[in-house]
Amino acid sequence: MSEQVGKRTWVFPDGEMPQPGEFPVKGHESIIILNPSDEPAICRLSVYFTDREPYSDIVVRVEPRRVRCIRTNDLDDMCGYAIQPEEQYAMKWDCNIAVVMQYGRLDTTDQPMHFYINQGFSE
Repeated sequence: MSEQVGKRTWVFPDGEMPQPGEFPVKGHESIIILNPSDEPAICRLSVYFTDREPYSDIVVRVEPRRVRCIRTNDLDDMCGYAIQPEEQYAMKWDCNIAVVMQYGRLDTTDQPMHFYINQGFSE
């Protein structure tokens, strides 16, 4: 790619894992990471809380010219770390190269289900 697309730091201040719900599609939150470059992106996640110190031992690799979905309720995606449902938190991602990120939340606790996305803050 001839020009840089994206940023190296991304912040999403409005995290709150929804309950999974009783419907076939379970409630969740996710981060979509696009790496448009020709080299791997290594992204470190810090999770911030209202009542304790951040957790920062989550590292994600996104291959060159690929997209990756990180579900915050998936222990494999989160390197074994679990965010509890209805726990308020914020995320800060620091990456070695510029990437594009988007946050999404699917709440299926009621029908119709609710989905929204947020581009977040980047620098």
